Amino acid sequence: MFKVRFKATADKKLSKLPKNIQIRIIHKLEFFVQSSDPLLYAEPLTNLKIGTYRFRIGNYRVVFDMVEEAEANIIMILDIGHRKDIYRR
Repeated sequence: MFKVRFKATADKKLSKLPKNIQIRIIHKLEFFVQSSDPLLYAEPLTNLKIGTYRFRIGNYRVVFDMVEEAEANIIMILDIGHRKDIYRR
């Protein structure tokens, strides 16, 4: 079983996006979490300072790490942004 949690910065970035993009990202994350293995839809990142994996949702990227806890695996959302800006740090 998988659950999604947002870091405060990722939650803030999501709230600043247009409403239709927010809805699209939330629905797609729900789809990924309900699948048997969400990592099938993810790509590993080469720069591990940003995060371990990313989901592609249209022109937006959701950067995340997998965290194992006793009751479930947690997908910890670290960052959300447009593809042209997300990897610049």
